[in-house]
Amino acid sequence: MQTIISSEILTSLVPGESAIIVAIQTDDALRQRLLALGFRVGKRVELIRKASFSGPLQVRIGTTDILLRRNEAAKIAVEKS
Repeated sequence: MQTIISSEILTSLVPGESAIIVAIQTDDALRQRLLALGFRVGKRVELIRKASFSGPLQVRIGTTDILLRRNEAAKIAVEKS
């Protein structure tokens, strides 16, 4: 029996939560940039903090911390783990 888990977007996580990347839904240029930074389907990402006033998100992939604009993070679908 397969369980169906709905995916969310990276911006919906709260600081301290981690999730698995399930899709990156964006244009090729941004997709290539995100892939170069380590954002790949199946990788675990942890939200470290959200800046106030719609500022960037600080996320951790492995041991690397990355700042992402909210509009970029909104294009990354994740599954909470």
